[in-house]
Amino acid sequence: MNQAHLVSVRSSKKNGYHAVQDIAEQLALVKEYKSDSPCGVLFFCSAEYDLQQLEQGFADYFAELPVAGCTTAGEITEQGYENGTLCAVIFFQSSFQLHIEGISHLHDFNLVRGQQLVDRLLRSSREDPQRVSDDNVFAITLLDGLSSQEETVLVALQSALGKIPHFGGSAGDDNQLRTTHVFFNGRFHTDAAVILFVRTQLAFEVFSTQHMSALAEKLVVTEADAETRTVFELNAEPAARAYAKSLGVDEHELSAELFALHPLAVKVGQEFYVRSIQRVNNDGSLTFYCAVGNGAVLTRMQCEPLLPLLEAKLIDIESRLGTPLMTIACDCVLRRLESQVLDQLDTASTLLQAHRVAGFTTYGEHIQGVHVNQTFTGVVLAQPAFHSR
Repeated sequence: MNQAHLVSVRSSKKNGYHAVQDIAEQLALVKEYKSDSPCGVLFFCSAEYDLQQLEQGFADYFAELPVAGCTTAGEITEQGYENGTLCAVIFFQSSFQLHIEGISHLHDFNLVRGQQLVDRLLRSSREDPQRVSDDNVFAITLLDGLSSQEETVLVALQSALGKIPHFGGSAGDDNQLRTTHVFFNGRFHTDAAVILFVRTQLAFEVFSTQHMSALAEKLVVTEADAETRTVFELNAEPAARAYAKSLGVDEHELSAELFALHPLAVKVGQEFYVRSIQRVNNDGSLTFYCAVGNGAVLTRMQCEPLLPLLEAKLIDIESRLGTPLMTIACDCVLRRLESQVLDQLDTASTLLQAHRVAGFTTYGEHIQGVHVNQTFTGVVLAQPAFHSR
């Protein structure tokens, strides 16, 4: 567990109700709990859990608090990378104020709904009698990772959030690619998202980092369905064949490991945004984790050393903010797979532990209204920026 202001608690119990009970019992032992009060919970849970058991557990043990969460493709706990666990971040009232809004029917979400939702969050946050700060605010989004609606929803939210820092991640299901869930209002939902509006006394920085550099080779999308994120042709050839040819492998050799080590990206301005491949389909098309449309020019990318770049980023932020308390993070499933392929999972876990990271492995990451892949997004929280309300 971490020190004052907020704590990260994990449970490896396999019964969902017992896992939540375990979290509550551990929390009761935290010394700050005696002099401070929790004001909200953000959790990340393995898709192995019986979701109804988790719902009942949160209803029985955390009914008085705002609670948000999602299923994962793996958890990041005080022990580093894990699977099959429940990880909960508990925010305390002395330093935080949380307001949560759920979003249903993502296919109908638009700019108007986004503005109305953010207006409600701003109003309720400003009028909260427990308001802890004036301007120290950031937002976290969790979204159904198989809805294919991230781009639309995030653009609508970012238009309303304006300069408010924002990051998040898309829910996973332990790489089954069947159903992903987000949690709000006491229930798990599909075709849904949840946004957390966090007001805090702590110093913080929202950030994103990736470890890719561009190669010269380009692949042009010549036939695609952006709505389903399916690319049928690259360079006027069946997509899987063209991609395999660019790697110098046979089409039947394509795998998640190769997708992780040989990603594609689109260039916007001077920046490259990774568009990771999710799977090869029976018809030779490719399904991506992000939207890819006709005419898009995809650049072959190569992976630079992942862990040194992540460590340098965290050290840089911590050196500017002060003593770090916790980093809440969303880490792409393909980054984790890359670490596994390179036999670096234990080293990665040690790094995450050293920087007090809590979070989850995602099917896509969110940063300032943009949906990205193969990145690590999050917020570093440090000692209080000021001391009085």
